Amino acid sequence: MTQHKNNPFLEMFEDPEQVARYAEGPPRFMPGFWDLHKMASVLVSETAPDNANVLVLGAGGGLELEALAMSHASWSFAGVDPAKEMLDEAERRLGPLAKRVEFHHGFIDTAPEGPFDAATCLLTLHFLDKDERKKTLTEICRRLNPGAPFISAHCSFPQDKKTRPLWLSRYAAFARAAGAEPQQAEQARAAVDQVSTMYDPEADVKLLRASGFRNVTQFYHAFTWRGWVGYAPD
Repeated sequence: MTQHKNNPFLEMFEDPEQVARYAEGPPRFMPGFWDLHKMASVLVSETAPDNANVLVLGAGGGLELEALAMSHASWSFAGVDPAKEMLDEAERRLGPLAKRVEFHHGFIDTAPEGPFDAATCLLTLHFLDKDERKKTLTEICRRLNPGAPFISAHCSFPQDKKTRPLWLSRYAAFARAAGAEPQQAEQARAAVDQVSTMYDPEADVKLLRASGFRNVTQFYHAFTWRGWVGYAPD
């Protein structure tokens, strides 16, 4: 990520109490959350070498790092996140697995140059406006080996005034069905509604392509969420 100071979500990720409960949240708001990690592992392993070095942007909390590290014992990682509390939580969660991760506190400019055999960015890009997102995507692409995969998943749904409220209602309804308290689900819906940096899927694909990625393919779609895989130029 590039810098987005004044972002209320970033402040939340620096709150120790919120961070301690972070792992409870995503499965309640994102259908197929745990399977998303499995799909990311499959997509990376299609082209990555056995000793792949993977860039994980938005690595705080450690859920994605843990899943990838457990699925492939010989992979190593660079985990980048702007929230120090979330990075610390990732290291705690990973335990012995953390020895295979280099943690970097900051944004995309803090990430090592690589080149990496793959990169992932899950539940992150919807926090960035268009210019920040394009810069971040371009910098990720630049850090990848030729043909290396990039897996991205984040909020992406129709943004027209007629359809957007319906999708936000479905977002909250799923959260309630998945065990979130009604007040928590409504607060989350209202917070997402206030975020102006979410785009429709077509705009997201255009940004991926404009940032250098080739063969961009959607592999995941669940209510307000989309996931794509694209590849660095050969």
